[in-house]
Amino acid sequence: MLTIGLAGGSGSGKGTVASVFAEYGIPSIDTDYIYRKMTSPGGECIPLLAEEFGFGIILADGSLNRKALARIVFSEGGEGAKKRLEAITHKLILEEVRKILEEYRKAGKAAALVDAPLLFESGFDRECDKIIAVVADRPTRVMRIINRDKISEEQAKRRIEAQLPDDYIISKSDFLIVNNGEISELKIQIENIINSLLKGDNKNG
Repeated sequence: MLTIGLAGGSGSGKGTVASVFAEYGIPSIDTDYIYRKMTSPGGECIPLLAEEFGFGIILADGSLNRKALARIVFSEGGEGAKKRLEAITHKLILEEVRKILEEYRKAGKAAALVDAPLLFESGFDRECDKIIAVVADRPTRVMRIINRDKISEEQAKRRIEAQLPDDYIISKSDFLIVNNGEISELKIQIENIINSLLKGDNKNG
């Protein structure tokens, strides 16, 4: 079974890309969903994060106070705090990804996508057979983030600027998908990539 990393910044539309791949029988694993599950009440990340950053990051219902954690990590703790956070979350998330991939392998799937916003930062790119970069033009990304997360244009732009640039992601990927909103064009790109992957063609799509 091929393990395919799906890389791209916020607003690039990786979720839409994954849904189209699913139409062709290729499932995906959403690491953001795994993280949300692990930081919900009773989630396995909760006690480890509380031990590391203090119980002030836990809400009354037992879930993670994301704003409090973000303040500690990104405003007060510096680079060291960010690395401590990633050391906890990346390990648990990647362990769960490996379990799900094994289930897909046993089910006889030909390939599976791993939708990971921090694919390269976590090191999971080294466990992928192929990597697909998903990009979109900046105005499209900004509008998608605003509509999805209900934040300001300035906040959306800052989020994009804080992430890896498209050029870097493309340089580390085997295939490229340009996702500016035309679903018909998106499907053509994905069909070409699937044909290439399943035929064992290693050329960039």
